[in-house]
Amino acid sequence: MIGLGVFLSGFVMSEPAPYELIMAAQIGLWFLFGLKISRTVAFLMVMLLVFNISGLFSMFVMKDVSNAPMYFSVSTFLALSAVFYAAVVEADGRRLKLIFHAWVIAALITALLGILGYFNAFPGAHVFTRYNRAMGAFQDPNVFGPYLVAPLLYLLYRMLTGPLLKTPLLILGILILALGIFLSFSRAAWGLLVFGGVALVIVMLLKERTTAFRFKILAISIGAALFLGLVLAIALQFPQVSDLFSNRAKLVQDYDGARLGRFERHKIGFLMAMERPLGLGPMAFGKIFGEDEHNIWLKTLTTYGWLGAVTYQIMLWSSLWFGFRYMLRERPWQPYLMIAWVLILGHAMIGNVIDTDHWRHFYMLLGMLWGGIALEHRHQRNLATGATRPATTA
Repeated sequence: MIGLGVFLSGFVMSEPAPYELIMAAQIGLWFLFGLKISRTVAFLMVMLLVFNISGLFSMFVMKDVSNAPMYFSVSTFLALSAVFYAAVVEADGRRLKLIFHAWVIAALITALLGILGYFNAFPGAHVFTRYNRAMGAFQDPNVFGPYLVAPLLYLLYRMLTGPLLKTPLLILGILILALGIFLSFSRAAWGLLVFGGVALVIVMLLKERTTAFRFKILAISIGAALFLGLVLAIALQFPQVSDLFSNRAKLVQDYDGARLGRFERHKIGFLMAMERPLGLGPMAFGKIFGEDEHNIWLKTLTTYGWLGAVTYQIMLWSSLWFGFRYMLRERPWQPYLMIAWVLILGHAMIGNVIDTDHWRHFYMLLGMLWGGIALEHRHQRNLATGATRPATTA
């Protein structure tokens, strides 16, 4: 059920999606049959619940609350999904491998759908695109692109650390996911991929102690970057691709820097939020300005109020702090913890230009990160008490 739930996260063309139905059912079943919440996971649960409960108070200042209950229902469900992932990972660290394998399969399928749709490879393929951008089996290219980054980094890690015999298949998978990310024409996804790839390689170079292995990682990384650059150059030979790329590659678009553009709305929004402790309510900002916040820090203020914004900050930065402390320790779950930490940091960075509070894969990453932190805490308790049973391996 865990594998099926993760797999379905790659196919969200309508809401509620099959992912919500499967995950809601299994979250209830797992907790009904005794899934334990440790003190470590309880901290995450309390932070997320306070975050969402504070959002409910924003309804008191809304004139039209018709859409608010559904919005906060989705927010609470996603919060519980993060707690669920953390708890099942802590119970058995081997599930991290299962989660990533299911994620890779889903990502490859939805990426292929996006690529085929972009080139209109079969009748009706256009349903997998929007605004001439690949979006796979998603509703938005800006979510589709970032969704593919974690599986790509996992394949990259496997390529850097695994036997050379498996390299061709891993390279093929990386190329499919990279092309899907590129054709999404999501600047957030492009930035997340570049940051995630570079950060993962740097972390691995810090982790590995032998010069030979460090040289292998560095050489393969440079080779992979050059190869991806060659593929990008080939893709840009198509006018359909190059025209949209030249437009999307601009750091600041017209709708960013124009009067009442994205950045000016951010400034006005923060000033408004300072006068409204309870926030504006979900989607209220978009009704005022015609566009949503497109900034997670502003979104937490306008939708969840001051308390929600502070709680979100505590939750996010404590996640990054604990992950940073533990990700270089030699543990069976270390690779997954490294990838989750790198991408949580990456999502915090792209959160300056996009809303991530309803991204399913963000909560998957958050749950896996805290699952790894909980495994480390349990391992330390076992060492302190002299327990002979090792922490669950991955």
